[in-house]
Amino acid sequence: MSERLSEFTSEGLVFDVVDTGPLDGPVVIALHGFPQTSAVWNGVTPVLVDAGFRVLAPDQRGYSPRARPQAVSAYTLEHLCTDVLALADAAGAEQFSLLGHDWGAIVAWTLAGSRPDRVQTLSTVSVPHPAAFVRSFAGPQLLRSWYMGVFQLPWLPETVLRASGGRALRRFLTGSGAPDPEPAVRLFADPRAATAALNWYRALRLPSSVAAGLTRVPTLYVWSDGDTALGRQGAEATERFVRAPYRFVVLEGVSHWVPEERPVELAELVVDHLYAHAS
Repeated sequence: MSERLSEFTSEGLVFDVVDTGPLDGPVVIALHGFPQTSAVWNGVTPVLVDAGFRVLAPDQRGYSPRARPQAVSAYTLEHLCTDVLALADAAGAEQFSLLGHDWGAIVAWTLAGSRPDRVQTLSTVSVPHPAAFVRSFAGPQLLRSWYMGVFQLPWLPETVLRASGGRALRRFLTGSGAPDPEPAVRLFADPRAATAALNWYRALRLPSSVAAGLTRVPTLYVWSDGDTALGRQGAEATERFVRAPYRFVVLEGVSHWVPEERPVELAELVVDHLYAHAS
């Protein structure tokens, strides 16, 4: 039986991780999004643990203080996926299930598509399959994603978002329905953390050695119709890119911030998915 983890290493960086649940239980790795930390899963994890699962929730690259490189090239998807595999290896999990929200969902889609030998099940929240997302740019999604273009600029986005005690970041998050923007504001108070978080977006323009491809593991995708960042077109198109048992759930009247707004409902959906498909 492996030991309880509080940290792990990947590519010479040290990551913080919250490890809860039975050490011999099936492993679920929960990946947070932008601009959050593992705390986003605080309301979700207890339900998974009560169901018998071991949940590993890391503060991902750029969010862990000791894993905060400043180069944009350090945030391409192959590095982000390598970090997740390093965590699984540290936990002694040859196979594991993935749960991801926002950017964490993009990493989860990519890792599930590129390493189905390691990923047993996939549960993604908010963000559709990357191929469906790209195709949705032919419609209204392009306008919804305006901020992704702005974040490509060097130094200016973090300067604006950090100014006046994080007033612009607070407004941006509150406008999208975030129930509590203050943890993100505190994170961005560290200029290195702000740059690292934005570098996830900047790295999109760089080539990557991994891609999502078709998903061939059992998949749960949860989308909410109050999401101001991600529209219905990409969400409904995601099914075309999954070649395995697939369930698509729409939460009505819920914003982008599903793990915080509906933690128990989300957790119960994930548990049902895991019971059906995880060993």
